[in-house]
Amino acid sequence: MKRNVIAIDEDKCVGCGLCASACHQGAIGIVDGKAKLLREDYCDGLGRCLPVCPTEAISVEEREVDMKNTQPDTLACGCPGTNSKTIKRESTPVKTQAKTLSTESHLNQWPVQIKLVPSNAPYFSKSNLLIAADCAAYAYGNFHSEYMRNRITIIGCPKLDEGDYAQKLTDILQQNDIKSVTVVRMQVPCCIGIESATKTALQSCGKMIPWQVVTISTDGQIIEN
Repeated sequence: MKRNVIAIDEDKCVGCGLCASACHQGAIGIVDGKAKLLREDYCDGLGRCLPVCPTEAISVEEREVDMKNTQPDTLACGCPGTNSKTIKRESTPVKTQAKTLSTESHLNQWPVQIKLVPSNAPYFSKSNLLIAADCAAYAYGNFHSEYMRNRITIIGCPKLDEGDYAQKLTDILQQNDIKSVTVVRMQVPCCIGIESATKTALQSCGKMIPWQVVTISTDGQIIEN
C-alpha cells in the first residue's frame, strides 16, 4: 500500500528522542543512539514529529508500506487505529431494573476533558484519579461502574487533541493530594500517548503515587490489567 510515512536522515539525527516522545503512534524509537521508524504501519504520516526535531532530520515521503495485519482498504488515514470493522454481539434480554442500574452515571465532576479541567480544582483533593482515553467509555460496557465509580475522571484523545498532556497532568499531581492513578487506554497505537504522558507526569511530580494501566480492545475486552 502506498501512503505517506516519515523518513529519518541518520546523518543529521543526534538521538535526542524528541521525535519518539512526540509520536503518539509509538512508531519511533531510539536504537543505537539514532531515531528509527520501528513500525511503518503505525506511522500516520501527519508529521507531528517534524517540528520537534532540532536538526531537521525528519521528512515525510510517499512510499510502499507493508500494512502487516491491518486491512488497508478500510484505513481512513493509514493508521491501524482507524481500522474499520463491525462488532457483532449476541442480544440478551435485560430486566428493566437491572438495565437501570447498569446505566447509572458515576461521573463525579465537570468538566472531564484534560484540557479543560482546572489543575487546582477542589474535587482533586484526596481523590483516586482516572485518566482515560475518551473512546474507552464507549468500548467497555461497564466503564462507569467498574472504573469511574469513586474516582475523578478526566479524558482525552492524544490523536486528536493538540499538544501533549504531560505538563497538565504533572500540574494536577503536584498541586493535589492524589491517592492513586488509573489509566484506561484503548488497544490502538495512538493511545500510547495518554499512557506516556501519565508516566512522564508521575516521574516529574516528585511524589510516589500508586498507579495502574488497563488496556481495552476495540471490541470491548480487557486485554491488560
